[in-house]
Amino acid sequence: MDAASHHQAGGEQMSASVTVIIPTFDERDNVAELVERAAAALGGVDGELLFIDDSSDDTAAEIERVSASAPLPVRVIHRQRNTGGLGGAVVLGLSEARHDVCIVMDGDLQHPPELIPAMLERWARGDADIVAASRYIGGGDSAGLGTALRLAVSRAATAVTKAMFLRRLWRSTDPMTGFFLVDRARIDLDELRPQGFKILLEILVRGGEHRELRIAEVPLAFDERRAGASKASLRQGALFLAHLARLRFGKMGLFALIGGVGALANIGIMWVLVHLGMDYVLAAVIGAGATIIGNFVLQELFVFREERKDAPRLWVRLSASVTFNGIEAALRIPVMALMVETWHISAVLATAISLVVAFFARFLFHALVVYAPRRRRRTDATDAAAVTDAESAADAEGEPPADTAALRVIRAIDAEAMRPGEL
Repeated sequence: MDAASHHQAGGEQMSASVTVIIPTFDERDNVAELVERAAAALGGVDGELLFIDDSSDDTAAEIERVSASAPLPVRVIHRQRNTGGLGGAVVLGLSEARHDVCIVMDGDLQHPPELIPAMLERWARGDADIVAASRYIGGGDSAGLGTALRLAVSRAATAVTKAMFLRRLWRSTDPMTGFFLVDRARIDLDELRPQGFKILLEILVRGGEHRELRIAEVPLAFDERRAGASKASLRQGALFLAHLARLRFGKMGLFALIGGVGALANIGIMWVLVHLGMDYVLAAVIGAGATIIGNFVLQELFVFREERKDAPRLWVRLSASVTFNGIEAALRIPVMALMVETWHISAVLATAISLVVAFFARFLFHALVVYAPRRRRRTDATDAAAVTDAESAADAEGEPPADTAALRVIRAIDAEAMRPGEL
């Protein structure tokens, strides 16, 4: 039976058969505890554990040993070739799973199996195809990342990713999480092209190519690693950036191209005015003003054309864009002047440097703020009443409060947009 057919009217509790997919890499010491805790979390649910193993040690043999006494079916598929990295392992697990309802989690015990019942309960309401465990909603905690650097990199990567896929990821606070439930019947596995760690991002962007995927979230307290070593590395970071570029090079690429054209125009206007005898600061102000308007027009036509229909009105977008760019220019020009006076470099070179640094902040602001989708107003009174009842029930059940768009934008801009160097 298709997993979606289990949904019952009115959000009633349902039973669903579940496959828990666990990709592993040299995590032998975690297997016994993970199986015990996952089996306890599933309780009386009809389910199985499916390990996709890329280990170079005897993790696969340990899984087979533990499976003999496990209270539920435990399978292991050992891959001889690590195709697609962790994402490739998850896609293989999705294709080999015996059930449509699949929960993906890491094998290092940083994803607590005890959260599985909450994920199943949230999915049982029938209004979500994916339930993600988020570190960034009320009740969530990312302390398990360890260092402040890892946390900063994670938050920065999240902000950049959301900015590049605004409409698909707007309702997701943590598209980089590796702990999530997905209804396999709602995604097209053939569309997935995994590379590296961030498989949920791949599913949300490619898996929903022909239909809108509905996402819900539950809070995740990210635990510390018990055994094994972190797979994060500079190579994985490079793979992630390359994956982002493949998924949506066009949007950021067009934004960069328009910014480049604007920068050249800015420098050209300034060069002409300076050579006509105008003071370089006044020339920079005029050049910035001209390019701010020109860039906005080009972004409307080519970069955010699809987002315009869900975004605020034209005059609101224009006002926000001009205001931000004006403030940015007002801050940038004194910095440029400081570089000229202290570093003794040309005004043109100083302007070029400041424009490159400002690019990332501009892209994040326009994607997350200027073209942020408006909340659709509900015109059907019955639907509005039903939503109110559902929200009241959610509050009674202790679900974390809604993470509003405004709060997410404020956090994103405060935490990530002002750190362009971390990209």
